[in-house]
Amino acid sequence: MKRSFYQFALKYRGKLDADDFSEFAESMFLDHSFPKASEDFEELSRYIEERAHPVLKASTFDAIWDEYRRL
Repeated sequence: MKRSFYQFALKYRGKLDADDFSEFAESMFLDHSFPKASEDFEELSRYIEERAHPVLKASTFDAIWDEYRRL
């Protein structure tokens, strides 16, 4: 069974030298309304765009999504 995007992206949390991926993952983790079970690009992308949180950048989401879809 494929992991959800949320489960995949959590691997970027906790870096000693924070980067865009780790900041995105940390913010996603702290966002209790993030669609944690979703594997759907459109649903997640729409959430990211509507959320408009400064750390949940669409460009970072797209880069992590590219890695996620290669699984």
